[in-house]
Amino acid sequence: MTRIAEQHPWFSELEAEPRSWITIVARSGIDGFIDWFADGGNAAPPRSIFDAAPRALTRRITLHQTVDLVRTTIDTVETEIAQLPDDDQPPLQLAIVHYSREVAFAAAEVYARAAEIRGAWDARLEALVVDAVIRGDADESVVSRASTLGWSSPTGLAVVIGPAPDNPGAAIETIRGIAARHGFEVLAAPQGDRLVVVIGGELAGSDQLVTLVGEFTDQFAPGAVVAGPIVDSLADAARSARSALSGIRAAHAWPEAPRPVASSDLLPERVLAGDGHARRLLVSSIYSPLVEAGGDLIVTLNEFLAQGGSIEATARARYIHPNTVRYRLRRIQEITGYAAGDPRDAYVLQLALTLGRLLD
Repeated sequence: MTRIAEQHPWFSELEAEPRSWITIVARSGIDGFIDWFADGGNAAPPRSIFDAAPRALTRRITLHQTVDLVRTTIDTVETEIAQLPDDDQPPLQLAIVHYSREVAFAAAEVYARAAEIRGAWDARLEALVVDAVIRGDADESVVSRASTLGWSSPTGLAVVIGPAPDNPGAAIETIRGIAARHGFEVLAAPQGDRLVVVIGGELAGSDQLVTLVGEFTDQFAPGAVVAGPIVDSLADAARSARSALSGIRAAHAWPEAPRPVASSDLLPERVLAGDGHARRLLVSSIYSPLVEAGGDLIVTLNEFLAQGGSIEATARARYIHPNTVRYRLRRIQEITGYAAGDPRDAYVLQLALTLGRLLD
């Protein structure tokens, strides 16, 4: 023990209890070697020496430190063997090599088992956090649980949902690795036939989010992969999860939808599927701004859609110049982000006008 303290400064910094555990393990190893050698290798296997220490030892002493302790203990025993008569040294040296190999395997097995237990516990805890996000129960206690998993409460996050693959565990680790390379954090867990992924980090916008998700879309099973809106914290993640779930339920109504797709791009399908939040969002983001902008934008848009997207026909019907129609259509696109000349955007704008009149 004196030699361990001299060679490893961290040993002296340990509390009395962990030092006593190490003393017990070292004594158990030396006594076990003596008994094992005296019995011709038929005594208790060397891996039993770690049974003398509590399970908490693996949480307080790292595997690297354990290897240092085993190496120092073996070196000390070999130094003592060198003091014996020359005829007695070879069999003991051969025995200590065999014994130390078994001790090394035993240490690896102990730490591997501890890692598996911690990994299983972390997976269960992560599943509880994700489940709380889906159910809308992500309060401060859930944030605290997430922090034990390494979640650093990033400034932005979003929920991504898609079909669960056959091996969700391997898929989650791949997704985690891809996100880490870009500086993002991940909480993920399967929820029935779906895989839920919470991505956190410096998210500049939905385009960046969709691009990032596109790098690991192949980790999901075939089907729609929907990214919810970006929110500020884990406590607000339920809003992103709600939109992503609504998008998943309605995505099959748009067969040409990209993969992945932002939930905001599925607003018409979500509205028709009965999502009241999507209905209000569609009106507030398209109809209301056009009404506030004035300038006959609503009237011109309605006429343009009624005329099948013809600028000339719209101009004739409204008794205005075609360039005026073009100007108003550009203003509509600047305000809403949707181009009335695009078939998909025209569909969204038409539905927004109808809903706006209903809710006006």
